[in-house]
Amino acid sequence: MKYEPIKNFINGEFITIESQRILDITSPVDGTLLTELPCSSAVDLDIAVLSAQKAFTTWSKTRIKERVQVFFRYKALLEKHLHELAAMGSEENGKTIVESIAEIEKCIELTEFACSLPQLITGEILEVSKGVECRTEKAPLGVVASIVPFNFPTMVPNWTIPNAIALGNCMIIKPSEKVPLSIGRIAQLLKEAGLPDGVFNIVHGDAEIVNAICDHPGIEAVSFVGSTKIAQHVYRRATQNLKRCLALGGAKNHLLVLPDATPDMTAQNVTASMSGCAGQRCMAASAMLGVGPVDHIIDKICIEARKLVAGDTLGAVINKASQERIERYITEAEAQGAKILVDGRNVKVPGKENGTYVGPTVIDYVTPDMAIAREEVFGPVISIIRTNTLDEALAIENANPYGNAASVFTQNGGAARYVIEKASAGMVGVNIGVPVPREPFSFGGWNESKFGVGDITGKSSIEFWTKLKKSTTKWNAEAGVNWMS
Repeated sequence: MKYEPIKNFINGEFITIESQRILDITSPVDGTLLTELPCSSAVDLDIAVLSAQKAFTTWSKTRIKERVQVFFRYKALLEKHLHELAAMGSEENGKTIVESIAEIEKCIELTEFACSLPQLITGEILEVSKGVECRTEKAPLGVVASIVPFNFPTMVPNWTIPNAIALGNCMIIKPSEKVPLSIGRIAQLLKEAGLPDGVFNIVHGDAEIVNAICDHPGIEAVSFVGSTKIAQHVYRRATQNLKRCLALGGAKNHLLVLPDATPDMTAQNVTASMSGCAGQRCMAASAMLGVGPVDHIIDKICIEARKLVAGDTLGAVINKASQERIERYITEAEAQGAKILVDGRNVKVPGKENGTYVGPTVIDYVTPDMAIAREEVFGPVISIIRTNTLDEALAIENANPYGNAASVFTQNGGAARYVIEKASAGMVGVNIGVPVPREPFSFGGWNESKFGVGDITGKSSIEFWTKLKKSTTKWNAEAGVNWMS
């Protein structure tokens, strides 16, 4: 075992987890046993919440100009330890080093936004009557929780950590039990940056802790990122317990490719979108809607896909169960009449035979009723559905229950605008395979890709992590009694 057993991080210290339920954590890169994770109990969560509540008394009263100084220092530490964090993320998640570096760079960008929060929450003041002023200001909620997935061990936690904490809240984070290493290093960097003990806490575990977070009376708000099924469960359970909740679910993102699209650029973008992070991201393209004669572009997509090398330019999927599930989708589609143009099944990487890899896969002549066309595959697979018109393609895109992202590849500005207006998705791209907004624009989908109000990053997140206080003051006694008295 390469690392010591995983510990919780509570009140600024790593705490041994006393548990009989212990999970082995192996690297998807080569099957190496990395560590073991004892699953926390509701009692462990109680200790973390108490620590956060005590810290909130002081942290919430600290001026935001002072709070964000922690994140200026944290940003510098992310930059200093970028390659170390990238290596750890690659080891536990399976993505390539290049992808892991990009993930840490996104964490830096997210932290930069948090440093700008004093300029964004200045509030409003207005003299509403002679000598009478109304004023608004943002107040923190209290103890909040963030439940995060395996596919981005550092980026998704940093969707919430800098903003929620800079706005005056104290946080408990529940990392994915599949990737528990990176978050511990984040805790160390936050402490080194000067974050007071108790403001940030980690409680490791599985579904038991997720439910305990949703139920805990000391937690005011819960954010979640993961599958739609679990997002629905978390949203229902948290809101039933009268908490705020923002739960991001899965996706089935469609790329609409028109015949006039630039072939080389389109092929490169489609391939990168479906294969980046081994397809394990909620913004990955998993379905391409070819509108009319696009064989010349499909041929180039196949050429680009074959350039990817598992274990080198294409990372591993998270575990054996995921590998088997993805390959079942491919085999089932083939049995139903789809044509496999590039086959990524049964990949073995020399020297990493125990790793869990799926090669790039391109499947043509998929029909909308096939499971691979309807369900989130979460692997490096692109399913091509052929359509005759743009409206037919949009009807397929809009019929899917998710609504994270859609993109159109075309040189026709009118067609692009038509897709932007008609696509039922929260994030839409033109000639972009992964239309993720950059800060300060927010991340969040529609339909069954998101449950709750607002988005999880950017300006939109401010409303989720704060509550609005309104004050009215009058000092002119001579004004007498009026409707504001």
